[in-house]
Amino acid sequence: MFAGSIPALITPFSNGRFDEAIFRDFLDWQIAEGSHALCPCGTTGESATMSIDEHNHVVAVTVDQAKGRLPVIAGCGSNDTATALIHMNHAKAAGATAALVVCPYYNKPNQEGLYAHYAFLADHCDLPIIIYNIPGRSIVDMSVETMARLVKTYSSIVGVKDATGNLAKVSAQRLACGEDFCQLSGNDDMTLGLMAMGGKGAISVTANVAPRLCADFQNACAAGDWQGALALQDKLYPLHAALFADASPGPTKYALGIVRPGYPQELRLPMTPASRAARSAVDAALQTAGLI
Repeated sequence: MFAGSIPALITPFSNGRFDEAIFRDFLDWQIAEGSHALCPCGTTGESATMSIDEHNHVVAVTVDQAKGRLPVIAGCGSNDTATALIHMNHAKAAGATAALVVCPYYNKPNQEGLYAHYAFLADHCDLPIIIYNIPGRSIVDMSVETMARLVKTYSSIVGVKDATGNLAKVSAQRLACGEDFCQLSGNDDMTLGLMAMGGKGAISVTANVAPRLCADFQNACAAGDWQGALALQDKLYPLHAALFADASPGPTKYALGIVRPGYPQELRLPMTPASRAARSAVDAALQTAGLI
């Protein structure tokens, strides 16, 4: 259902408000540069600091601007199941293709709680769901067994954004959930390994800044051109690392301000601008990637 380079879209803010005009222009650039789908309101989009109405508006704008040219995987996650359902129902009404639903953070549910969260959402909204498993942020890690149980029970649970950092899970999930289960990388620096193990693509931070290179990388993987993919991995790796040299998305917004002059650098508290060391790392990585 989904494949290729899918930017985890940065949300531009100007004077504390969502800058819709800048965002629409950014979406057109992403499409022109070859991105394969769009993912608004994820972690990189600072969804944690958006109101429900603002969050839903960003999703609606993404769908409207995409105009059917690319699928839209709308961030719909929350640590509150009822709020996640509000986001899913809105995303469906807006015309999104699927919902990205993070494992509930802070609450620390057990595996049965994780199952119940996704089961409730699937029972109450038929929008396809991509599980977002990121224990580094949510604390909880969905087990392979829980994921397989969900997939076997609900046909609308179609994939996972795997940001566990555990590549062995890719093979385990493929065997447990089936070859058609869509595994997407949530760690740019590990995407090559995930693709070689049967992955379909990446929901990528780096694709915000280097959409053409990330799309070329994914196209090489899809074509089985592993030598070409490795060359692109080497070119992009310093940028993958630099964008996390400080708390995300500070370095990414800094990088966008270089690649697309005039792009707003504003972040919402508690996020702060990238440090001097992180900015230096980004500068060097952009040079290595040939972006400046």
